Amino acid sequence: MFTLRSNVETSAFSRALIRGSTRSYHHCHSGADQRQRLTAIWAPTGGRTVGEAERAHDKLIRAGLLRQSHSGIFHLLPMGYRIQSKLESLIDKHMQSLGASRVALSSITSKKLWQQSGRYEKLGSELFNFQDRRGADYMLAPTHEEEVTSLVAQSVKSYKELPLRLYQMTRKYRDELRPRHGLLRTREFTMKDLYTFDVDTAAAMQTYEQVQDAYASFFDSLGLPVVKARAGSGDMGGDLSHEYHFTSPIGEDLIMKCNNCEFAVNSDIAEQPANDSATDPQHHCPKCEAGTLEAKEALEVGHTFHLGTRYSEPLGARIALPTTSQGESQSADTSAARATTHIQMGCHGIGVSRLIGAVAEHFADPVGLQWPRAISPYEVEIVFADGLEAQAVQIYDDVVHGLSHTTDVLLDDRSVSLPWKLKDADLAGYPIVVVLGQVWKKTGNIELQCRRLGIKESVQPSDILQRISELLRQL
Repeated sequence: MFTLRSNVETSAFSRALIRGSTRSYHHCHSGADQRQRLTAIWAPTGGRTVGEAERAHDKLIRAGLLRQSHSGIFHLLPMGYRIQSKLESLIDKHMQSLGASRVALSSITSKKLWQQSGRYEKLGSELFNFQDRRGADYMLAPTHEEEVTSLVAQSVKSYKELPLRLYQMTRKYRDELRPRHGLLRTREFTMKDLYTFDVDTAAAMQTYEQVQDAYASFFDSLGLPVVKARAGSGDMGGDLSHEYHFTSPIGEDLIMKCNNCEFAVNSDIAEQPANDSATDPQHHCPKCEAGTLEAKEALEVGHTFHLGTRYSEPLGARIALPTTSQGESQSADTSAARATTHIQMGCHGIGVSRLIGAVAEHFADPVGLQWPRAISPYEVEIVFADGLEAQAVQIYDDVVHGLSHTTDVLLDDRSVSLPWKLKDADLAGYPIVVVLGQVWKKTGNIELQCRRLGIKESVQPSDILQRISELLRQL
């Protein structure tokens, strides 16, 4: 039962509002109040004129989630970093389900290693190169296949130490010729990379399937309509890869997707080009044969590669094999006995910062951003009109303590009007907004808003916890 308390702790925050194109809210609180208050978070909103064709990236800036530092380089602000942290925690969960261990590889890599693998000549123009004071050549790492292979080659010597699965989430660097679309094509970006090491091809294929299952579960947990498409391996190498896409009008990839089954393929490796209708004007699906392939622009947010020995061979990552009763070594890949074999590798990436931009692009509407519950900076925001802070604080406490599965609640205690708070709440994209305004003053009821589900309703205080819980389960 919801009951008003007689002595409710009132806000001890000092509030500052800088009016103009940019509004900034600073934390001036003594620290005694442990509630999550918007005045305690630096969230500089505004700073950009709203246009009719405003893209999601512009909303990310207006909502105070990020700011551009230089061309293709961005600063994540507190709310944006909170989203990324939640995304990384979710990725951690799914990587650990694979038995993977998290590492943090250096952002500086050796030019010599890249020359040894044969990739430096192919990607040299996209690399940030530099020399130390002794003239040694280094690079800011755009990816870590060479480094992790060298690391494992030095440490792993026997088949008994496999399978091995290592992953990291770190910043990477690529000298993009033309950065564009905000977080979607940048020069500095955050990625998750999972590197897998197996004794033979059969084991590597089992790992590959397990990673695909983990990826499907990860994207499902975000409620994202991701399309898995067969793709080429490009400069990464290997002979098997799949891409994970959002369909989007600003996508830079073109995929061919069946309208009847889950089959999809990148147009670069499609057996029949998307614009070739001479032999098959209907573009029949090669898998189900009942559907037709449709060309769709798409944004890539993940990729899985079976690398085989593409890196383990040039970088010398070998393991000792078990022996038979006759003392001969065995390999599942060859009938010829040998003492050692090159490790079978896989590389599986998710663009963390790119995914933030892609999710914003996919779910945003003209009003503002809309975050999936799992990565929203806060699941519930409470806003209130002047004179209702004590009641709002009580509701905050009841929601936090009453819903044990979510304490992710934010109290907007700024000294601005209620309409201003509501517009900012829509812009920021919180899944559920609890409003104490005219409805409360007239009827004693609480207004509950969930833009994602198209809900705006009046709820009795005694029912508020149950109703919030119901809505959260639907998100």
